[in-house]
Amino acid sequence: MDWLTLPDVADQLQVPVTRVRQMVRDRTLLARREGGVLRVPADFIRDGAVVKGLPGLLTVLADAGFTDEDALDWIFREDPSLPGTPMQALIENRGKEVKRRAQASAF
Repeated sequence: MDWLTLPDVADQLQVPVTRVRQMVRDRTLLARREGGVLRVPADFIRDGAVVKGLPGLLTVLADAGFTDEDALDWIFREDPSLPGTPMQALIENRGKEVKRRAQASAF
């Protein structure tokens, strides 16, 4: 998986880095600290925007009790019922299907 630093995300979204930090705090984006640097999965950004449906999915996962690490693992784990990963399904504009899977995995 490819990762972007927060300044890289800011460049792609054409917003200040402070806005990206706020997006991470608000759970619009998830970030992982590696080597002291916060990084966001590159797949979360497409065509200069956050992938459609990602913020809502992150809310569903948080409400279901997922930690950030659990959510990252779930989003990028193969799911034969989709098929592919939830991230691939989001990119393919199948967000409702992914949210249903996320809600079902909470029970």
